[in-house]
Amino acid sequence: MKEEKTPKVSLVGAGPGSEDLITIRGLRALQEADIILYDALVSNELLSKVSESTPKIYVGKRCGEHSFKQNDINTLIVENAFKHGHVVRLKGGDPFVFGRANEEIEYVESFGIPVSIVPGISSALSVPSSQGIPMTQRGISSSFWVMTATKRDGSFSEDLKFASQSSATMVILMGVRKLMEIVREVSKYRESSMPIAVIQNGTMKNECCVIATLNDILHKKNTIDVSNPGIIVIGNVVAGHPAFFEEEIQRVLHSYI
Repeated sequence: MKEEKTPKVSLVGAGPGSEDLITIRGLRALQEADIILYDALVSNELLSKVSESTPKIYVGKRCGEHSFKQNDINTLIVENAFKHGHVVRLKGGDPFVFGRANEEIEYVESFGIPVSIVPGISSALSVPSSQGIPMTQRGISSSFWVMTATKRDGSFSEDLKFASQSSATMVILMGVRKLMEIVREVSKYRESSMPIAVIQNGTMKNECCVIATLNDILHKKNTIDVSNPGIIVIGNVVAGHPAFFEEEIQRVLHSYI
């Protein structure tokens, strides 16, 4: 007779990308899971640390290509909890940073299924850090502002304008596809010499970082693959990156030519 398992859900943050940046608690939850529902930014290397016999369902969303709508994902979590027992809902970064975690928790709990939460390392902090870019730095930036580029209707978030008017470090998620529009908007309030970094595949072996100023990034747009997600960092803290120093030398040299 098949043993019935008690339905439960663990909402786990996978971290910024590299498989060894998940928390110990998160990895333990994965290895104890009866089934895993995972997002687009979860690496295959991380999934390989789980038994091959554990079912894994991809429910990711990237560049408008959605394998499942959010309502479908909510339903899948509940159905699989009743069918298999322990469902791990695996999300990139931290589930509560633009991860729609609350929607999933409310839906699952409405069926009387308990939900436990395992925080993850947010890419908003860890990806710039992996490039040696601090969010705050004494005498340069005393705060940082994490935001998405656009709202649900596609228009710019007002936070983009308000952050641009401040002296805070700006960290913009899910904005690479609108990089040029973002730069033009920020340039209304910040100097053209303001440093900017665009980081893609953060913390992974193929991590790519483009460093420039608001003025010069327009000339580097062809080096950025807008089909891949990334993180945009705008602020004077970016000037500490070695590549910015090299770019500065080139700008000075070209000014004398």
